[in-house]
Order: sequence, then C-alpha cells, then structure tokens
Amino acid sequence: MNIYFLVEGRRTEKKVYPKWLAHLLPNLIEVTDPFEINSDSYYMFNGNGFPSLLDNHLTNSVSDVNEIAKFDYLVICLDSDDETIEHRRNEVLNFIKKNKLKLNNCEFVIIVQNKCIETWFLGNRKVYSKQPQSAKLRKYNKFFNVQEDNPELMKKLEDFGTSAQFHEAYLTEMLIEKNIRYTKRNPNGVVEEHYLKELISRQKETNDLLSFKDFLDFCATVKASMLKK
Repeated sequence: MNIYFLVEGRRTEKKVYPKWLAHLLPNLIEVTDPFEINSDSYYMFNGNGFPSLLDNHLTNSVSDVNEIAKFDYLVICLDSDDETIEHRRNEVLNFIKKNKLKLNNCEFVIIVQNKCIETWFLGNRKVYSKQPQSAKLRKYNKFFNVQEDNPELMKKLEDFGTSAQFHEAYLTEMLIEKNIRYTKRNPNGVVEEHYLKELISRQKETNDLLSFKDFLDFCATVKASMLKK
C-alpha cells in the first residue's frame, strides 16, 4: 500500500499528518522522494497554499504518480476556508477535468479540512478552559463554545479576515491556557497520540468534525487493506 499526499499547508500539515499517520498507521513508512517508494510507504508534498496547490503542483503530482506506477492513492488535503466542502471539492474536480488529468491504476481521494486543520484541533474538549484567564479567549468562548458546539460550524469574529484565521487564533489562545505554545510553524501539543485520541473520541461520541472523519475513514480503509496482505 503506497500513498502520495499533496497537502495544502505551507507548514502545519507537513508536520502534523506524518505524526498522526505514525499513530494511526504505524506500519506505513514515510519516504522523502517519491521515486524511493517501496512497499507500505507514503510520500508527502507541500502544495504551498491554495490555489497554488492546484495551479502549480497537482499536475506534477499526477505525472509523478503515473510515471512511478507504484502508488495506490493520490490524496489531496486542503482547507475549505469560507467555502463549503462541496464547493472546494468541485474546484479540485473541475481543475482535473479542465486539465484532462488522469491517474493510471491509482485512486484519487480529496480530504477537505472544514474550515482548516486548526478547526479539527479545536475539537479536543479536554484542553477547553471553562474559566479562561485570557480576555481574548473569554471573548472567543462567548462568541462560540467549541467544547459544546461543533467547531466546524463556527464562523468568525468581524476582527478577522477569514474563518481559518479566527480558528487559528482561537486555538492558539486555548492552548496557551494549558501552557502549550502553538504556531503553524511549530504545532506543539496537537501531534501527540493522546491529543489525536481525544479528537477521535469526540467525533465518535458526538458526530462532530465530519470532515475529520473523512481522514479517519481513509486511514481505516488503508489499514484494512494492509491487514489483508
């Protein structure tokens, strides 16, 4: 089982996904060059934001996958930002159709992070502070309680340009309350297995974070295929 990941984030996803994959699919090995792919391996490439991920990189990724002919999946992971999941998914599919991209013996998977990957991180109920010390966090909590309500439904305060920017700010303040210094360059706190398990637990118990479930379901499919060997 071999997977080619094309992720949107310039910094965060390239650091978080490998850590999460190590927890969820420990027998899957990362390689640093797609031409080094062997058995039960994955390669991950940073698409440097949207729409660069489409305009500058997807075509090359498809060419790599077809040339190497060892990949089972090409997985693209990107934010919905303030668009719907369906809109963002259709943008990708329309790009593929317009540019006549075709994968040979490889399945294409789209995982849309609704609104961004920080939205998923906000789903950890154990790091939510009910009585925060920070005035910013009190303001954010009053606007939307991510412990009780689905973070994927949260929009933004008017101070922010996009929902993704607000979700990142909310997460940063929420983790500071637990003495965790989170930045996109150094996503401390969220890569550990206990943090991931809390997100999985919430998703199963509440049916929140449905776009996160898409990622989990994909990992479950891969794991099942690997076990059949």
